[in-house]
Amino acid sequence: MSADAPVTSVCRTRGGRPAFVVNVEVFLERDGRWLLIRRGRQEAHAPGTLAGVGGKVEADGAGLDVLEETARREVAEEIGVDITGARLSYVESGFFVTDDGDPVVNVVFRATMPPHAQPVTASATEVEDVLWLTAAQAEGDPDCPPWTSRSLRRAAAQSGTPQ
Repeated sequence: MSADAPVTSVCRTRGGRPAFVVNVEVFLERDGRWLLIRRGRQEAHAPGTLAGVGGKVEADGAGLDVLEETARREVAEEIGVDITGARLSYVESGFFVTDDGDPVVNVVFRATMPPHAQPVTASATEVEDVLWLTAAQAEGDPDCPPWTSRSLRRAAAQSGTPQ
């Protein structure tokens, strides 16, 4: 997920422009802790690492508020939580190349976890575990890649939670 990774092969649109996968990631906060997932060991990109909840924009869901709708869909699919009505705040965006060569534009949001929501590993192949950590705890975890740490620090700074 390094921003410095070169694009070795780029898909092109019919018009010849570069095409990218669009990914949405959400960091959910509750009581000063952040929900992170441990990515499934079978995932093609960054297996076993800590991340926010997220996934790709799907063509059949494209329309108004496509990024926000993707965020809500992925949270429901991966951890079984409905965040309809939760305010999603933009954190950052970036570019990376997956371990298998796909160029990706990643858009990161933060939100407050609904008070009574109980996240679970709803999609065991995608999510191995659900963890509640402070930003400092996440940063100290050997499975927390630098891009997750950076996004989480920025989300925490926006929310005013201690890092």
